[in-house]
Amino acid sequence: MQASYREISRDGLWRNNVGLVQLLGLCPLLAVSNSLTNGLGLGVATTMVLVGSSTVISMIQSWVPREIRIPVFVLVIASLVTAVDLAMNAWFHQLYRVLGIFIPLIVTNCAIIGRAEAFASRNPVPAAAVDGLMMGLGFTAVLVVLGAGREIIGQGTLFDQAHTLFGPMARDWTLQFGADRHGLLIALLPPGAFIGLGLMIAAKNVIDARLARRAPKPANALPAATTS
Repeated sequence: MQASYREISRDGLWRNNVGLVQLLGLCPLLAVSNSLTNGLGLGVATTMVLVGSSTVISMIQSWVPREIRIPVFVLVIASLVTAVDLAMNAWFHQLYRVLGIFIPLIVTNCAIIGRAEAFASRNPVPAAAVDGLMMGLGFTAVLVVLGAGREIIGQGTLFDQAHTLFGPMARDWTLQFGADRHGLLIALLPPGAFIGLGLMIAAKNVIDARLARRAPKPANALPAATTS
């Protein structure tokens, strides 16, 4: 039975979030999330590849023999990543230079090949496209929140270097907290990325536990047995 679009959205954004639940794509997530701009740039690129690959794979699912489906999926993903890589190099060159190798490495993101195998290859095109979009948005949200937190704590700014993504008009978007750009250096280093992601996962688990306690119990639930 095909899941509803509401269920697909909930899974991608929260219940089965790529970064907080599946814990996939952690290498780029931890490496480039030292600022909001970098996180948003990689998140948008990954979302574009997810939507495109899920749509194409769903379209060709009936034509691809199961024996060669993984190589075909990788070929589709690699083609889309190449297109995104060239587009970013042409139109967002400064951001492209900052993100560096992590744009081509989207090919190896387990979340993308995982959604291709688990969902896109078994569902119609509209559902596959929505799944790719929601998974991408969930991943982007983690990148943005983690990047914003690390940037604020690490260097006391927000939206620093925003012009690399939004153009010259964004040169004045930088928000500065305090008299200078000095913060807690560890937040910008790899340990800060692990600590920040760990805190986000812990916060999600706490929220889920509270929501589970508040959820109404089924009306047809049997009462616990009593002993005399």
